[in-house]
Amino acid sequence: MTDQLKHECGIAMIRLLKPLDYYYEKYGTWQYGLDKLYLLMEKQHNRGQEGAGLASVKLEAGPGNEYIFRERALGSGAISEIFGKVHNEFGEFAPEQLKNINFVKKNVPFAGELFLGHLRYSTTGKSGLTYVHPLLRRNNWASRSLTLAGNFNMTNVDEMFDQLLSEGQHPRDYADTFVILESLGHYLDREVQYQYDRIEKDNLTGLQISHLIEKNLDIPSLLKRTSEIWDGGYVISGLIGCGDAFALRDPWGIRSAFYYHDDEVVVVASERPVIQTAFDLTVQDIHELQPGQALIVKKDGRISLSQIIEKKEKITPCSFERIYFSRGSDYDIYRERKRLGELLIPKILETVDYDLDNTVFSFIPNTAEVAYFGMQEGLEKYFNQQKAKQITERNGSLTEEDIQRILSKRVRSEKVAIKDIKLRTFIAQGNTRNDLAAHVYDITYGSLRREKDNLVIIDDSIVRGTTLKQSIIKILDRLDPKKIIIVSSSPQIRYPDYYGIDMSRLSEFIAFRAAMELLKDRGLQHIIDDVYQKSLAQKDKKKEEIVNYVKEIYAPFSDEEISDKIAQMLTSEGIKAEVKIVFQTIDDLHKACPANHGDWYFSGNYPTPGGNRMVNFAFINYIQGQENIAYQYKLKF
Repeated sequence: MTDQLKHECGIAMIRLLKPLDYYYEKYGTWQYGLDKLYLLMEKQHNRGQEGAGLASVKLEAGPGNEYIFRERALGSGAISEIFGKVHNEFGEFAPEQLKNINFVKKNVPFAGELFLGHLRYSTTGKSGLTYVHPLLRRNNWASRSLTLAGNFNMTNVDEMFDQLLSEGQHPRDYADTFVILESLGHYLDREVQYQYDRIEKDNLTGLQISHLIEKNLDIPSLLKRTSEIWDGGYVISGLIGCGDAFALRDPWGIRSAFYYHDDEVVVVASERPVIQTAFDLTVQDIHELQPGQALIVKKDGRISLSQIIEKKEKITPCSFERIYFSRGSDYDIYRERKRLGELLIPKILETVDYDLDNTVFSFIPNTAEVAYFGMQEGLEKYFNQQKAKQITERNGSLTEEDIQRILSKRVRSEKVAIKDIKLRTFIAQGNTRNDLAAHVYDITYGSLRREKDNLVIIDDSIVRGTTLKQSIIKILDRLDPKKIIIVSSSPQIRYPDYYGIDMSRLSEFIAFRAAMELLKDRGLQHIIDDVYQKSLAQKDKKKEEIVNYVKEIYAPFSDEEISDKIAQMLTSEGIKAEVKIVFQTIDDLHKACPANHGDWYFSGNYPTPGGNRMVNFAFINYIQGQENIAYQYKLKF
């Protein structure tokens, strides 16, 4: 992706099912859980580079000793920083002490049985260490203490906030992270109180009551009561101070979560291949947490799956996970990305007038590489069909030279674009900064025949088009191709996302800007006014009643008309080559990714009512010039 998005988040949760001395004897270290957490987090580094955090819970901490530990840090090096801090704490103990497992259990921080890790990208404009997960709610009752991490974004924070107010609370922050923490904490308190009132009459001691409360905590009930009004995409994982753990996925299946367990460990992560790599497993060993389902591990090691929220009739897992966000090393995703590239072949052939002898194929590094392989395979199939046709049509009249000439035809592929270095454009100002940004990519000189070859170059998606215009097209044009065809393995991104990807402003999308320009070019400005008035008229309606009228902005135009307008907008003055843009179709996206039908950023078909409400506000804010105000606050205030 040429326009880097702040996207998604990553979670990793580990519950050790054996005592620490078991891992020390079998694996030579009591840090087994911590080491595995580090691997899971590093393998998901792509999911968040604004910050990272980890938390750990000790199961048998004695009174007067801490039982929940947490470290958080900001920046792209946050994972190394937080694990460095943890290991520095280990350095305060003598080597002999660190070999004594009983001493370690009682005295060493992070020597626990439960671990929770998080990688953060903000999607709400909120930043700073305060907003880095895991979040922590402390209490002297272990059963009331909670640490929480998730990959989520809620579209109805105002409703969730009001629910807390109706319960008599005074929330200290409006961000969805804190609202969820306080909501879960509130119902956890009520669950503990319910158990206490039920047990107290049995004339037990305080510790006996605490142990019974911990044993009887009804985690499914707690999650059901808390999540009843949630609208959004989420995977939320938590550790309770007494030793219970859970991970819950939204009922639409928007956000992804995978798990594995055996007699030694339970593990949850946002992506499947990271669990495979960290624990040396096959793809069949890993299970996907189903929509609306929670994985729950009790303090005594009991593992259960509970359907917390009824699975929606139409589940819509995020297709952007397949196109871009998740690691391409996943068994299914790798094949799906290749298929995305292959399905573009008919459009590509049409765009180059089937002139493959004078066309070079390449990709924009690095995330489009797998789709490029699929494109190559599709082209090779086409070549083989053409070869077979030519040989058959000549009906045995071919000479050996003719056959060699036909069989020698190959796809002309080159590594044309090179992502050179991450230039530090922040050191420059004004035009100097723009000039540096234009050189983030470089080209392989001599890879094309000047003024003779077409150049087809594939990217996985086009969001804003900024890097294409400022850098890539300009530098590709230096090779003097006849035609530059930028191919996107995803469809046109037309609508904001509100379920965990930082795409909340309409003006960010080159497809939206192109449609708006076309409306003005053709004297159809009244459509803009109509959509604005319709959006204003439903501003105060319940989210379930709101319609996505922004679709009407695109309705007068074909996909090709918008693509051509995008190409025009991305062609700077002085570009000599003809520039064309080819996008994947939504139908072909679904063919390539048959299990992931979440396509609202392409189609405008939001899976939850809150999505329609948010796009309604996005259009109003665009017209009113207020896009830079954080959208959660606009809904409330």
